[in-house]
Amino acid sequence: ILTDLFVVIVLRDTLEKRGALGQIKARIRAEVFNALDDQSEPRPPLSRENLLINELIREYLEYNKYKYAASVLTAESGQPEVPLDRQFLAKELNVVEDTNGKSVPLLYGIISHFLHGGKEESIQNTLPKVSLLNYPKQNLGKAPTERNQK
Repeated sequence: ILTDLFVVIVLRDTLEKRGALGQIKARIRAEVFNALDDQSEPRPPLSRENLLINELIREYLEYNKYKYAASVLTAESGQPEVPLDRQFLAKELNVVEDTNGKSVPLLYGIISHFLHGGKEESIQNTLPKVSLLNYPKQNLGKAPTERNQK
């Protein structure tokens, strides 16, 4: 009995260190949600604003490898399975991106714009400009699993 318990503890620790345990738990949650989701209750139609907000969140989740959270968002919200084109999304939100800003989700640039009080605005002084210069340096170039660890 102690040997079995030891194996379970070692296995759990190994899965946790590899990040697999969190993924397994997220996958189970997503599957439980899908099983319990009441398809007979129709969802209200997506408003334009909700569609754009959901897409910003989905882009952020997928960038950070939160794929099960993204799948639950898509299923629960009724968001189209195929993501909106990024250029279309930026145009709809009046976001002006520099070359570096295109490598991260739009949400990072929007948040950065407001955190810095709009100091990085474009020439028109009305559109948020997405730039990597505003992001925390410690997160750039690191794997998504390393970004949230200090």
